[in-house]
Amino acid sequence: MKILFGTSHPKHVYIFKNVIANLMERGHDVKVIAVEKEITVYLLTQFDMPYVVIGKNQPKICRKLLVLPKWEYITYKIAKEFKPDTFIGRALPHLAHVSAILKKLFIIFEDTEVATALHKITLPFADAIVTPNCYKGDFGKKHIHFDGYFELAYLHPNYFKPNPAILEELNLSKEDKFVILRFVAWQASHDVGQSGFDLETKRRLVKEIEKYAQVFITSEKPLSKEFEKYRITIPPHKIHDLLYYAQMLVGDTQTMTTEAGILGTPAIRCNSFVGENDMGNFIELEKKYDLIYSYRDPDKALSKALELLKTDNLKREWQKKREKLLSEKIDVTKFIVEFIENYPRSFHELVQSHKKK
Repeated sequence: MKILFGTSHPKHVYIFKNVIANLMERGHDVKVIAVEKEITVYLLTQFDMPYVVIGKNQPKICRKLLVLPKWEYITYKIAKEFKPDTFIGRALPHLAHVSAILKKLFIIFEDTEVATALHKITLPFADAIVTPNCYKGDFGKKHIHFDGYFELAYLHPNYFKPNPAILEELNLSKEDKFVILRFVAWQASHDVGQSGFDLETKRRLVKEIEKYAQVFITSEKPLSKEFEKYRITIPPHKIHDLLYYAQMLVGDTQTMTTEAGILGTPAIRCNSFVGENDMGNFIELEKKYDLIYSYRDPDKALSKALELLKTDNLKREWQKKREKLLSEKIDVTKFIVEFIENYPRSFHELVQSHKKK
């Protein structure tokens, strides 16, 4: 089988890296079409994935629409030459439209409820839309669910083994307490009108948290000089090793909050997405597993962070919670590989299974 994947975000690379490795080991021919965003191309190279870059991410919606015809044309040319049987990706317009033109199977793996603008121009062209059980949207007959999170495709113990050598790179020991602060750029298409920590709050976070633990910062946008000494200097693909050993994650981030929870690291998330319409994975990780905490109010977020930092055996407690989560969730990489290989039988079996519940 020939399979064409699409990536436009570092998370996409992580989700599909083990899937692609498994598919290639099973004899399938795979190619990745990539949009360059942050460290996407770096990760594709690091993980030795066969990719072609079709362009750079555009931060504004109007610019995204302007470059879309070019991306679709390049994708079309690549697909005509590669001749894929199946297109795989998130809700990416160039994949959706080219797969429809070529009348090829397109499977979307999606978990971002707020990406409604992308959904309107991509989902109608999909043959199957696969989401976690906790996903709050309903896409009708094309929609199927699995019991897990996409982050488990790369952080499940079957694939991720934390490397303690990361601590030595930062002159840390396993006894040292450190907290990772994560700040995002708020430039994704679904981030319009949303916000996270302002500069003054970031200053307060650093000042208060470093009274209890060493502080490291990772940021999508450039850091001001006052924060430069806190910058994480490790290679980007090692961030999950560091996150595993961290005492806590505090940030206005979405993806890294879920990653922290899955790794058994307490996570405090604060941004304007939080509220009644929050995404299903964050609600489940907080209400069912008590692994993360989400706030709109930065004062409450900081207060909770300081409360947890004063808690004895914090990481031990979170590892117990992590074990409960892992016992109830599936191996997502294995699920995706088998779903792709056995389609459409895999789709119909899941539909019947869902009806019986």
